[in-house]
Amino acid sequence: MSRGRDRVRGLERRKLRGRAVNRLIPNALTLLALCAGLTAIRLAFLGRWELAIAAVLVAMIGDALDGRIARLMNATSEFGAQLDSLADVISFGVTPAIIIYLWAMGDAGGLGWALVLVFVMACALRLARFNVMLDDEEPAPWASRFFTGVPAPGGAALVLLPIVLSFELGEDILASPILNGFMLLAVAALMVSKVPTFSAKQFRVRPSYVGLALVGVGAFAAFLVSTPWVILSLAGLAYGASIPFAVRQYQRLQARHGATPAPVTPDPVTPGPVTPDGADEPDDNSEPDS
Repeated sequence: MSRGRDRVRGLERRKLRGRAVNRLIPNALTLLALCAGLTAIRLAFLGRWELAIAAVLVAMIGDALDGRIARLMNATSEFGAQLDSLADVISFGVTPAIIIYLWAMGDAGGLGWALVLVFVMACALRLARFNVMLDDEEPAPWASRFFTGVPAPGGAALVLLPIVLSFELGEDILASPILNGFMLLAVAALMVSKVPTFSAKQFRVRPSYVGLALVGVGAFAAFLVSTPWVILSLAGLAYGASIPFAVRQYQRLQARHGATPAPVTPDPVTPGPVTPDGADEPDDNSEPDS
């Protein structure tokens, strides 16, 4: 009896200790990014297009940071990966689709809405494939430099590129339902395809170029603040133009090292909860790097 009472008291003490607040920060960051994505929809309904795009950008930054912060805090888990995927479907699937529909596709009627649905479905299918890839075998080291298809944030950036360009060039041509419908279909196809695209996380800077890289980052930040739409437009165009080069580089590496499975680098993941005693949940912390 005394042993049973001691066990119950031990469990009560563990419950009282609860979860470490700092280990919940990455999950909170994911939810804040989700809120930014949903806020972008509200801003689009109000016709405040620039603020809507800025909110999507905030969601992208949060999505880029949550998984990395989780790994630094050793707080990754399967729950976090699932939460991140669900948030990405909304922030980078539903949100950009609704923004484009309100901005340019409303006059296309049912066809415009069908194209929006295709894009959202493609985003959901891509992220479902990412969840499955978590359990697949690790790719070859060279294949981990690439994503399979366009990742969800990249797809959102490409499909929103016309509206970003319109802030500098005007809406005369860029708000065309035909142009935006083509973008929705093309990006949806790239998201579910097996076309390799560069993974920025895999790039390495040589020690001799660290100073130059830091100056470049500072210059990018300065121009982003002073001329945000020009820089974002150039970044989006550069990302789209990099896809053929990624395919060529992947084919060269594949020919050099022999046939291997397609690249399976997943989208960035987010942490999950921890057990009441503050430790990571067992067997749920083996998410691959993004």
